[in-house]
Amino acid sequence: MNCPACGNVLEQMTVGDITVDVCQRGCGGIWFDNFELQKFDEPHESAGEQLLDIERDESIIVDRAKRFNCPKCDGIVLMRHFFSVKNEVEVDECPGCGGFWLDAGELGKIRGLFDTEEEKHQAAHQYFTEIFGGHLAAIEAEDQARLDKVRKIANMFRFVCPSYYVPGKQDWGAF
Repeated sequence: MNCPACGNVLEQMTVGDITVDVCQRGCGGIWFDNFELQKFDEPHESAGEQLLDIERDESIIVDRAKRFNCPKCDGIVLMRHFFSVKNEVEVDECPGCGGFWLDAGELGKIRGLFDTEEEKHQAAHQYFTEIFGGHLAAIEAEDQARLDKVRKIANMFRFVCPSYYVPGKQDWGAF
């Protein structure tokens, strides 16, 4: 596989039980296959420390305005987005295989964002509550009003059509 940022050949590096592809002596980027980044994105995951100091060539300058192609999938352009709700680190993700490309230094920044997965989920919940909280509360209240109305109607029909007239609910008759 070739590096999507600088074109060098990516070298495989085994960290713990995971093998990632790194751009050694190139731009210093790292390719994580689907679900591999989760195993290195928190500071307490000590295996990830080996990936913080990838040897790189300082003369190689990566053009961040350029869109990168996935090193695994032919013809698929990586999507660039923020890694978390803090909007501090932009990563490139493949919509096809789910892999992530991190430029040099981005893994260290990601590891510094949150201490645990729970902290990350709490920050996301707080962010979405701030952004959509009022709108979601209005939708929930509207849905609750509809549910109450439906329950009232169903309750009225309970007296009109007792359960013993419903097929399969009685021990007698042809139903």
